[in-house]
Amino acid sequence: MINPQLENKVVLITGANHGIGASTAKAFAAQGAKVFMTYYRETTHYSKEELEKARKTGIGGDMLYRAMQAQSADALVKDIHSQGSTAIAHEADLSEPNNISTLFDMCQAELGPVDILVNNHTHCVCETFDPALTTREGIGVCLITSAGIDAHFAVNARAYALMMSEYLNRYLRRSAKWGRIINISTDAAHAHTANVSYAASKHAIESYSRSAAAEMGKYGITVNIVAPGPIQTGYLTPEQEADIAANTPRQRIGHPEDVADVIVFLASEQARWLTGQLLYVGGGWRMHQ
Repeated sequence: MINPQLENKVVLITGANHGIGASTAKAFAAQGAKVFMTYYRETTHYSKEELEKARKTGIGGDMLYRAMQAQSADALVKDIHSQGSTAIAHEADLSEPNNISTLFDMCQAELGPVDILVNNHTHCVCETFDPALTTREGIGVCLITSAGIDAHFAVNARAYALMMSEYLNRYLRRSAKWGRIINISTDAAHAHTANVSYAASKHAIESYSRSAAAEMGKYGITVNIVAPGPIQTGYLTPEQEADIAANTPRQRIGHPEDVADVIVFLASEQARWLTGQLLYVGGGWRMHQ
């Protein structure tokens, strides 16, 4: 029988109020881990009534994605508690560097020092170099700007790097011998039209992760990257779902639980000899060449 040996491990998960982060929190809790979740709710131009309607109808698209992103983690914490597991949530903007040490302080005070770090938070506003690709339809695509570049890299790259640095510093201070870091990228990181700053910042995550794996391995820490393919976290319309399923070897759309299970595996004892690796998790949507 496989034993992932995750019981009573303390897991800090970012971007955990919906989608992949929320599913990852539940998956770790099911293994007996203690989960500290953080998230940030960006402002949206949709009204509260529109967001509530989107949640009720459940029809994929930008409005549903923003509705899921706008919810707190309170219901998730309650759900995990109802299963007999431990979870705490706190909202924080990770584009503000000072919030990072505060989160680790809170987690340590409530649950204990962090054993497993899952960086899953993200900022995504579609940007392009090409004026012909700009549009206000759907999620919208705008021309690339200095502010847009800075926003993507502050959240998607800088915060990931600072979270890893904070994790290691505290790990060394307590003379720990076992650690896991799993960073969430995207299979579109290497080139993506009409989403250039998002893709570039995600590519930076992958570079930071490989450097961290090379430098932290001697301390007993593995660092790996999960690059999901198209996952229905609310943003995919029914038409997009059908098209993606038809062009995916597994013949269906991906769900957050599919990614969460891989993240838990990378934290498990069975993944002890994996580090510095990127796993495409998309049912074959993209394959390693």
